[in-house]
Amino acid sequence: MDALETRELRYFLAVAEELHFGRAAERLGMAQPPLSRAIQQLERRLGVSLLERNRRGVALTGAGEVLLHEGRAALDASSAAARRTRRAGGADRPGGPRDRLVLAVKAAASHELLRKLLDAYAAEPGAAEIEVLPCGMCEQPELLRDGRADVALMHAPYNSLAGFDSEALMTEGQIAVLPAGHPLAARRTLSLADVSDIPGLPPARWPQHGTYPPGPGPEIHDQTQLAQLIALGRTMAVFPDSARSWLWAGHTAVPLTDAPPVVTHIAWPAHSRSLALAGLVRTAVQLWPSPGYQTDSLT
Repeated sequence: MDALETRELRYFLAVAEELHFGRAAERLGMAQPPLSRAIQQLERRLGVSLLERNRRGVALTGAGEVLLHEGRAALDASSAAARRTRRAGGADRPGGPRDRLVLAVKAAASHELLRKLLDAYAAEPGAAEIEVLPCGMCEQPELLRDGRADVALMHAPYNSLAGFDSEALMTEGQIAVLPAGHPLAARRTLSLADVSDIPGLPPARWPQHGTYPPGPGPEIHDQTQLAQLIALGRTMAVFPDSARSWLWAGHTAVPLTDAPPVVTHIAWPAHSRSLALAGLVRTAVQLWPSPGYQTDSLT
């Protein structure tokens, strides 16, 4: 049988990500023996070995690597279908709630763009309710894939647009956000080399896929924490120029002359057929015209 159950995928992904049956069982809230049996039954049913087991632990086989990648995508798709169906439920009933779209945006980016978009879309006849979901660095793709968001403002080159439909809205330069009293804050411009290794001022680190990249900089959880640590002279950060709107008096923004431009895109799942989403995208493109825009994929 080729069909896989979501329960089987959850079991396998837990073991594949933990590479340890005991930790995986604890994560799943179950005993280890039934988890081991379930994985063995899955291997027999598929006719392949998914894991290499030895005294040192567990490792993925080539087939296991494939199922890890495909299984994550399958569970994300299942979760997305359930979440988006619940949001749509009742919208077609008399007296039911309006259609609702969840828009994921990176905290501290594109404030003015977002305000203009929300105001313009709200004025459209039959506009859906928009729930704005602030998120951390590079979290928008994951939120779109698992259905926690329907649409997102994403920023190339920092966000990957692979697997999504998108339209470019705005291009801007980048700035270094420094403590106001730092010597570099007096410069009119800086280069990426100038800010890559500032003594005593390591760049802040945001989580990516649940873990922090290595480095001496502080681990940042949200924008307010970052703003405070910059003002205290503990870290610095690089942002699109539009981030100037949230800077404190204790911050200084200095343009980076050689940083690549940041392009803000509105992005959505490639398979979406939501009319409300099509309307939001159409409004965005009318505000910031982009060559080659088509709504065929959404209607």
